[in-house]
Amino acid sequence: MLRALLSIIFILGVAPIASAQDAGAPVEIDRSATGGAQTLEDILRRQRGESIDDSFRSNNIGGDATSVPGLGPLGGASDPELWRALRYNKADITVSDNTEVGKVLVQDGGMRWYQFRQGPLAQYGGWLLLGTMALLLVFFVLRGRVRIDAPATGRTVTRFASFERMTHWMLAGSFILLGITGLLVLFGRMFIAPVFGKEANSVILIASKWVHNNVSWAFMLALVLVFVMWVRHNLPNRTDLVWISQFGGIVGKKHPPAKKFNAGQKMIFWSVIVLGGSISVSGLSLLFPFELPLMGKTFTLLNDWGVPGWIGMAPLDTALTPQEEMQLTSLWHAMVAFVLMAIIIAHIYIGSVGMEGAYDAMGSGEVDEAWAHQHHSIWLDEVKAKQGAAPKDATPAE
Repeated sequence: MLRALLSIIFILGVAPIASAQDAGAPVEIDRSATGGAQTLEDILRRQRGESIDDSFRSNNIGGDATSVPGLGPLGGASDPELWRALRYNKADITVSDNTEVGKVLVQDGGMRWYQFRQGPLAQYGGWLLLGTMALLLVFFVLRGRVRIDAPATGRTVTRFASFERMTHWMLAGSFILLGITGLLVLFGRMFIAPVFGKEANSVILIASKWVHNNVSWAFMLALVLVFVMWVRHNLPNRTDLVWISQFGGIVGKKHPPAKKFNAGQKMIFWSVIVLGGSISVSGLSLLFPFELPLMGKTFTLLNDWGVPGWIGMAPLDTALTPQEEMQLTSLWHAMVAFVLMAIIIAHIYIGSVGMEGAYDAMGSGEVDEAWAHQHHSIWLDEVKAKQGAAPKDATPAE
C-alpha cells in the first residue's frame, strides 16, 4: 500500500520535476569524427529539449583543472577543461565565504528550472485551474443547485462553534492570499509586464512576495489547528462506502446518511492536510534558503525504495548543488499548490452556489435541522441525543 501511494506521488510530482532535468533516455551519439568533442547533433538535440549523454564532457576533465586555488583578478586559466570542471562542480576551488553555495560558480540547472517553470508548470497548472472552473460551470448548468428537499423547520442546530469557524476562515483566507500572490509571481512576467510595464510588475511582485512569505505562517498555524480539531471526525468508516456508492446525493435523489463529515468532506480534509503539509514543508525550505535541503534526501529514499524502477526510469540524481535543491523545491512547491488550488475551487463551489444552506455552516455556524437531516443525519441524531430534546438554541422560522 505504501509503495503504491509513493508511486502515485512520484508520478504526479517527482517524475515531472525529473523530466525537467532529463527529458527522456540519453541517446548515444557517434563522436569519433570530432575526437570525442560535441557534435552538431548534440547541439540540435539540446535545442529541441531532448536528452543526450553528456558524460563525454563531464568526464573529460584532467590536468590541473580540478585543482584551482584561485581564478585570479583576470579570471585565471581559461581552458575548456577548467570550465567543464566548474560547470559539473568537480573543481576544487577556494571562495571567500567558503560555503557549498559559494563554491558553485557555474550552474546550468537554472536554465532547466526556468524553462520548466515558464513552460510545462505554467501551462499545465493554468489549464488545471481553468479546466476545473469550466467543469464546475458545466456541472452547475446540468445539475443545478443541490436543494433542501424538505421545508425548513425553523429550528437550527450548531454546526460549527466560533473557534472552529475562525480557524477555518484563517486557513481559507491565508490560502487564497497565498494562491493569488503565488500566481502573480509565476505569471507576472507573462501577463502583467506586457500590459502595465516592467516597473509596475516589479512593484506588484515585490509586494506579492512580502505578503506570500508572511501570510504563510498563518496558513501553517491554521493547518495544525484544523488537523487537531477535526482529525477524529475524518477517520474513514463504513458509512463512507454508502456515501460514495450514492455519490453523496449530488448525483441522483438519494441523500446517504453521514456523521459530522461525509466521505467527500473527508477527502477534502485529507487533501488539505497532506498537500498543505507538503506545501508548508517545501515553503519552509524556501523561506530559509539552503538551510533545509529536501530534494536530494527525498530522491535518495525513492531510489532506495526502487520507485524510479517501477515506472521504468533510471535512478534519480541525488548529488544536487544547493542551487538545484532550491530550484527543484520551488517547482514541487508550485506543482502541489496547483493541485490543492483546484481541489479548493471545487470545495468553494460546493460550499457556496453548489449546495443550498451549505454556507450557513461556516457563516453563522447554525444550520436548519432539515438541512442537517438531509446531509448529516447521523450527526444530527447524535447532537439531539446529547441535548435530550430539541436544540436549546433553536430559533423560530422567519
